[in-house]
Amino acid sequence: MEGFTWPRRQDFNRFLRARKIKQRFIARPFQQCYIDLQFQGNTMAEISAPEFSGKRIALGVSGGIAAYKAAEVLRGLQRAGCLVRVAMTRRACEFIQPLTFRALSGSHVIVDDYAPDNPDPIAHITFSQTADLLVVAPATANLIAKFATGLADDFLSSTYLASTAPVLIAPAMNTSMWKHAATQRNVATLRADGVHIIDPDEGEMACGTIGPGRLSDPERIVKAALEILRNAAAPRGQDLTGEHFLITAGATREQIDPVRFLSNRSSGRMGFAIAEAARTRGADVTVVAGITSVEAPAGISLIKTESAEEMYEAVRDNISTATVFVGAAAVADYRPAQIEKNKIKKSQRSLVLNLERTTDILESVAATRRDGLLVIGFAAETENLVQNALQKLTQKKLDLVVANDVSRADAGFDSLNNSILMVPRDTKAPVELPLMSKAQAAHHLLDEVVRLRSLAKTSTAAQQKQAR
Repeated sequence: MEGFTWPRRQDFNRFLRARKIKQRFIARPFQQCYIDLQFQGNTMAEISAPEFSGKRIALGVSGGIAAYKAAEVLRGLQRAGCLVRVAMTRRACEFIQPLTFRALSGSHVIVDDYAPDNPDPIAHITFSQTADLLVVAPATANLIAKFATGLADDFLSSTYLASTAPVLIAPAMNTSMWKHAATQRNVATLRADGVHIIDPDEGEMACGTIGPGRLSDPERIVKAALEILRNAAAPRGQDLTGEHFLITAGATREQIDPVRFLSNRSSGRMGFAIAEAARTRGADVTVVAGITSVEAPAGISLIKTESAEEMYEAVRDNISTATVFVGAAAVADYRPAQIEKNKIKKSQRSLVLNLERTTDILESVAATRRDGLLVIGFAAETENLVQNALQKLTQKKLDLVVANDVSRADAGFDSLNNSILMVPRDTKAPVELPLMSKAQAAHHLLDEVVRLRSLAKTSTAAQQKQAR
């Protein structure tokens, strides 16, 4: 729209070269104002790549003592090749002046849609819908609450609601405010909505409090933003067309007597998230579900089971048509050796329950696999995450292990979010992902499936060529 433009770096670079100016960047309206914020080492040079050139970042700054660090975030994004425009809340202007960001970005800084000097009267629409990513750093407790509840009473909160781009938020606030149940509830809501959040660092606050709440390092924020851009640019679409996923999800129940059973807290969310993500990317999906507390996604084939043995039989009956098996269910490792016909009475002070091993579904699928079947297992752990994941990968001869720490209060069983660690068979190098929604984690897992499938095709083609 007229009156709203992203700065074109090539035009300004041409201006600098013509005048033999050696500075790396000087904002166009302020040729006499030169601000250079340095990162430690050569990190920004290392992450700078042509893939980020011309990417448009909307940077939101809210009112906190850490607002000055947003200038470092801006410069880091610029060094990676991004074009950055800045929006500020009114309170942010009390900590750092818009002039600083205008000098660095070379563009008008928006605080109020209807300010006399604003060239675009509907900037919250134009600003949000022309950006490839919205980054908010710092994000105060107040702004996070607005985002979580859909309140749009200023330019930045209106921009969030109007944005169709990915959103990255870096909170910064007092430790007590960060730990407050209301803030944690709002953060959980935003994560469930697909917002990327970088948890604040621990340290000493401006108020003297020590604990979590400090704005994360600007370099880390920049890296996270670039990773989001990279993932958003990845050509997903229908990249799983032709694949048939067989996925287990939920918990199993092992009967003790007519009224009691052994089970666990698995809700089935992760398995269903993988199923829905695979379906949207073109795959045919069959889910063998145990006991779940959430609804299965539409557009999949659903087989309901209860015990580990029932789940094993359903998997055995359907594995022949699958090209990818994902064992996301929390299957009981043991079951009562004998199921009592009548309810066990409370007649003794103690009770000994004899247990026996259930069939290991994942191990069975991996051991009897045919050529071309990818086998992926989950490892729900409470300690030694990497070590246990590598052991499971090797012992069961899997293609990929996805491990998560189920002892965390903010992830794992029956949570909307997950923090996973993936270990593929080809590199055995753990890939740790930050806390994110289970839907986002599912797509990361499927990206790895696509990579492993491509690797397998390349290997097969090389073997066939060698055989000739």
